[in-house]
Amino acid sequence: MLIPVVVGAALMNAAMVAASAVSTILIASDLSAGLAGLPNTAGVLGTAAGAVAVGRWSARYGRAQALRTGYGIAVAGAALTVLAAVGAPVLLLFAGMFLLGAGNAASLLSRYAAADAAAPARRAAAMGTVVWASTAGAVGGPFLLEPAQTAATSAGLPALSGPFLLAVVAAFSALLAASRIRPQQAVAVERAPDLSTPRLPVVAVGVMLVGHLVMVAMTTSVPVHAHHQGQSLGALGLMLSFHTLGMFALSPVTGWWIDRSGPRPVMLAGLLTVTVSATAMTVHGPAFTVVLFLLGWGWNLCYLGGSAALRASATSPATASRLESRAEAWVWTVAALATAASTGVFAEGGFRLLSTGSAVIALPLLVVLTRRRTVRSAVRDPECVRR
Repeated sequence: MLIPVVVGAALMNAAMVAASAVSTILIASDLSAGLAGLPNTAGVLGTAAGAVAVGRWSARYGRAQALRTGYGIAVAGAALTVLAAVGAPVLLLFAGMFLLGAGNAASLLSRYAAADAAAPARRAAAMGTVVWASTAGAVGGPFLLEPAQTAATSAGLPALSGPFLLAVVAAFSALLAASRIRPQQAVAVERAPDLSTPRLPVVAVGVMLVGHLVMVAMTTSVPVHAHHQGQSLGALGLMLSFHTLGMFALSPVTGWWIDRSGPRPVMLAGLLTVTVSATAMTVHGPAFTVVLFLLGWGWNLCYLGGSAALRASATSPATASRLESRAEAWVWTVAALATAASTGVFAEGGFRLLSTGSAVIALPLLVVLTRRRTVRSAVRDPECVRR
């Protein structure tokens, strides 16, 4: 089951990247440059709303059917973006990006489907593999933009419709991959309750939220910082590429660490890494690129560590789906807010003010994880598994 889940996640990520890249150009050309970011905002909101919907479908129909439904909605959304690119009302682009966001939510939550199918000692590693697959979509998608544009022009279609057609193909391919996922019967695994961790879901979600908030708030202002420092676009691209590698490339290592030691030390390491990295964002030269890589890896530790802890806290398959989807919805809502606020805060006090705020936000969770056994190392497999 792991292979179709991984392939589907990579393809859906490629579809989202392709559509996001050219949607800003289309809006800037048809409306104004000031509104160019709105389609991607619609995509983020679609991801937040889609996370809730996919969680409900998972609880009612199972994860396999929920993934297929999410990817099917993404195909419809990508088709709407093509219509907008060939001359239909541009409002269809916003609707299409919102629906693509719902498919993106299915892709993100597919890591739990991979964990369900894995052996008990490999569940976090399975989640890490799915997150790692996002690297293939994020890196490979942009390389296909120009060939897609050329193909559309050759067919007599507007050039910008090519990447949107690519999104249709990628989303449909993700749907085909998801059709290979076998439905699994939910089986509750008997476990002794951990009475010492009544707030485990709150802490796990908090770690995911703080890691995402700090990462998004800092990286959103990196292009502005690079411009102020006189950096070229090539240098900016290199810095962001290293950051992306930090976010995804080490996911299998993170998963292995969680399976070996439990989620608590990984969450603690993630919070420490994002906090220290945020504080070090004032450095210059090659060290800045290294800090961006570490910031990405810290996010990875928080995201996967929190996911594993959240999954370990569920008492039934339905509870697991609800917790996972709500956490994902909150993460993406926070991403939208952090993106909107980051550059304003940066304009007032630069990275120093942003890093101070990051440390203040992370401190309470660092204290909780350091002083309490919030997640026992013995908790390595969740309380409910789909077999």
